[in-house]
Amino acid sequence: MYVELWGALAYSSNRIFAAPVKQNNNLSEVYMNPLNSVRGAILIGVILAVIIAVAISRGFAIAELGLAVWIHILAGVMWIGLLYYFNVVQTPGLAAAAADKGGPGGAGVSKYIAPRALLWFRWSAVVTWLTGVWYLIRANTFLDAITLGHLGRDCSAGNCYGMTIGIGAWLGTIMAFNVWVFIWPNQKRILGIVPASDEEKAKARKTAALASRINFVLSIPLLLCMGASNHPLPF
Repeated sequence: MYVELWGALAYSSNRIFAAPVKQNNNLSEVYMNPLNSVRGAILIGVILAVIIAVAISRGFAIAELGLAVWIHILAGVMWIGLLYYFNVVQTPGLAAAAADKGGPGGAGVSKYIAPRALLWFRWSAVVTWLTGVWYLIRANTFLDAITLGHLGRDCSAGNCYGMTIGIGAWLGTIMAFNVWVFIWPNQKRILGIVPASDEEKAKARKTAALASRINFVLSIPLLLCMGASNHPLPF
């Protein structure tokens, strides 16, 4: 006989990680292993990163800008990674499942995987955007970024940081807007979280798919600009 042991999300009651074990086993060994939950694995990763940072800097003093960048990158990797998963893996996979009349279909993905992925997806978008604003304000470059280097005047003087990071910031803002205004509200109709007719669900699929594909396209120049803000452009 088996039982499922689940690790809960740090900010959600959703159950994420299952570790089947025999009921007569020593359950304390499973509960004590932090790798048995997503929250535990994240905690270990954070602790390890802090240890490395302290070892390199030979002291413990919080550098606000460094902390903002670190969280921004972590959340951004989660957000963009899931965006790529939706566009490269899940959407084509569900289309193939629907076309396979004798196959198992995509009900399991829609019921168990998509809601979980969307949870991480939409909130990592929020954290990415907020930490980006946090960094720009604290680095005194917020105005420079939102004005695209004062409409390019800084770039003509040899400093393209404001334009480069600004383009990335505006693209990220558009993408975060798409997540919360177009993708998530329509996904709630598709997944049955909110009531919707078949016609409304069909319309929601088209809207959510288009917004997600636009974000997929925008993410490519976004990553170019974010990387090139402190490093040379590739061309």
